[in-house]
Amino acid sequence: MEDYPIHIYKWLYPLAFFYGIVVAIRNKFFDWGILQVSNFDIPVICVGNLVAGGTGKTPHTEFLLSQLQTLCRPAVLSRGYKRRTKGFLLAKTGCTAQSIGDESYQIWTKYPDVVVAVDKDRRRGITRLMGLKPRVDVIVLDDGFQHRYVNAGLNILLTDYRRLFCDDALLPAGRLREPAGQKKRAQIVIVTKCPANIKPIDFNIIGKRLHLRPHQSLFFSTFVYGELTPVFSEGGSAVPLHSIASDEDVLLVTGIAAPDTLEEELKKYTPNVHLLAFGDHHEFTQKDIRLITERWEACKNKKKWLITTEKDAVRLRQSPYLDTNENIRKTLYMLPVKVAILKDNDKVLLKNVCDYVRKNPRNG
Repeated sequence: MEDYPIHIYKWLYPLAFFYGIVVAIRNKFFDWGILQVSNFDIPVICVGNLVAGGTGKTPHTEFLLSQLQTLCRPAVLSRGYKRRTKGFLLAKTGCTAQSIGDESYQIWTKYPDVVVAVDKDRRRGITRLMGLKPRVDVIVLDDGFQHRYVNAGLNILLTDYRRLFCDDALLPAGRLREPAGQKKRAQIVIVTKCPANIKPIDFNIIGKRLHLRPHQSLFFSTFVYGELTPVFSEGGSAVPLHSIASDEDVLLVTGIAAPDTLEEELKKYTPNVHLLAFGDHHEFTQKDIRLITERWEACKNKKKWLITTEKDAVRLRQSPYLDTNENIRKTLYMLPVKVAILKDNDKVLLKNVCDYVRKNPRNG
């Protein structure tokens, strides 16, 4: 297994210690019943993690939805992080990334047959979804592992291959939102962003390091990248990723938590990858668009590419500051990503999920 640097700020351990005490008390209050947990008469699947972003929750949520929609009517519920609206809101015609959040909008545009909703109060959101006609059969919570007010029947916990939760530290020294021991609440653990050529021995090494319980199932996944797709209609048609030549420049613009995996993928085709990274869920301003344009014009190779992620494309497509910027509109591509389960275990994973849904149908 390759070693990747994990930045842990040891001088912040005292703050992490006090943060850990608060988190531990909160979890104990749930365990003891002081804080009430709600159960619902519908299958609820939670896709979450222990860290503050960057494990690939949205692609894994999409992977589950793509399969569930062939069997039943699924719904996905998230808080709609950084949206400009409040309360419960259903994705529908006329909604935007600003009204329901970029990730929810991305899922809704890719899976129009899936019910997509946002609500910071997950209990209220589930109740509202259960009242819809036609009714939904299963609800997937996107990033709900810390939302313990809802008792999800199936918890899927994600951890990054490069930053396993067993190697991390609590905030603010590391990136853990909860101690690694809270992995015990998950029935399924997926190690995400694995190299496609991961060695067989690494499966065993990681499995031992995670110290999972006998009832917990362990899976490994990797990202599979699609064709470079124009963000705007002026950009023409999609092109294969291998269209990038080694003597060409790539300006990679991201507003995600962990762009390193995507950056490394692009460096397989050219060493001239220039990363312009903004914060996760970044709302691009007029100043940002000017900076992107300046960096783009600074690339000196004869051929150059301007590439972003699916999530960022959602926000950039709706940015008013690109309406008249023809140069960027014609050259901006997004790189879609899908999840592949390694060791040919995709059917096993999906069977576990579908068995849970079948054994816990709505209304018993």
